Amino acid sequence: MPFGYLFPVALVAIGTLFALRPLPFWSHPLGRVSYFFGLAANELPFAAFFYLLLLPTALAFAQGDIHSAGSWAVVALAAVNAIGLVVIASRALGEQARIERAMAQGLGAGWRTAITTDLAQRLRRHRPWARILFLPIVKRRLDVRRVANLSYGEAGRRNLLDLYHHRSRPQGAPVMIHLHGGSYTGGHKNSQSLPLLHHLAGQGWVTISANYRLRPHARHPDHLIDLKRIIAWVREHAHHYGADPSTLFVAGSSAGGHMAAQAALTPNDPAFQPGFEHADTSVTGAIYLNGWYGGYFEQGAEPSPLTYITKDAPPFFIAHGDLDPQVPVTDARHFADQLRQTSANPVVYAELRGGNHAFDLYHSIRFDAVVDAIEGFTAWVRSQAGRAVADSSGALPDTDGERAG
Repeated sequence: MPFGYLFPVALVAIGTLFALRPLPFWSHPLGRVSYFFGLAANELPFAAFFYLLLLPTALAFAQGDIHSAGSWAVVALAAVNAIGLVVIASRALGEQARIERAMAQGLGAGWRTAITTDLAQRLRRHRPWARILFLPIVKRRLDVRRVANLSYGEAGRRNLLDLYHHRSRPQGAPVMIHLHGGSYTGGHKNSQSLPLLHHLAGQGWVTISANYRLRPHARHPDHLIDLKRIIAWVREHAHHYGADPSTLFVAGSSAGGHMAAQAALTPNDPAFQPGFEHADTSVTGAIYLNGWYGGYFEQGAEPSPLTYITKDAPPFFIAHGDLDPQVPVTDARHFADQLRQTSANPVVYAELRGGNHAFDLYHSIRFDAVVDAIEGFTAWVRSQAGRAVADSSGALPDTDGERAG
């Protein structure tokens, strides 16, 4: 039995099985194992095939290790794994069409034509296939500068943020703030949604990823206050890096999405702005990725984002996997439905087929499709806001989609 060959094939087998049939994260004894192995296979099927199936199989044959019944059994297992990875990859390849339908449902069938010409020209037209296939875990870009560990509060390293901007430092840049997940007990700013933050920064945005206080030392509403402080910090300081914080989107993953949604739904609420009550904490829109939708953990009947939904809610983009083992997809559907019924602004709900929790960790087929949709969503929202300003001032759009006085 060629154990050196069996090991990578067995790893792929475990990952493929749990990607196709994830176990409940919180209640099953193998839930955590299922999640971590399944997430890697689900988001990196090409890497799993090339590096853990194809190359080891070719090497085993080249070295003459395939000569016994046991070794041929491993080859058969590799073949079955390859079929499973094809299923996983095909589901991910279909996300672009499914997300496009979600965008049309939330923004209207002609949503692309409603984007001003200048913003439409900046939208990505080609998927970064080389990065997806060969360097999916590399998030950095040479044209983006990271300004690390800027302080926005008094809680030490838990009140630090990283700021990303294009090295040319364009002026008037829109801003996106992202908060990491981790059940409010863990996680750090240099982790989730980095492909999104780097891509937008490469397109002229100023993007921010921040730490925040964690349980058990912090409780609700401490986390929300931290995010409000970040928004206030951006409005006071981000112009030094080329930002125009009048256009500011807030985003988050898992617990970070929970926090981002609550911040978006409670603009300028003094209860969540102690000591900076007069700061403007309103946002242009919200991005809710693989989010948590319930109340705070172990704090009784503390509010969830559902508590704060009003007709004045800003535009929302929500993406959730239908195989998420940590947060049932029914929770995401319910939130999106409640928001649509109440809010006067558009809601895009993209349900990702086969999507796991934390699908935003890598340059995967799935997440790059989501990144493109987020960029399109923010361009649409910015275009509508520009038209509203022009209408109120009596300006007319020129032929390039800019505003003329």
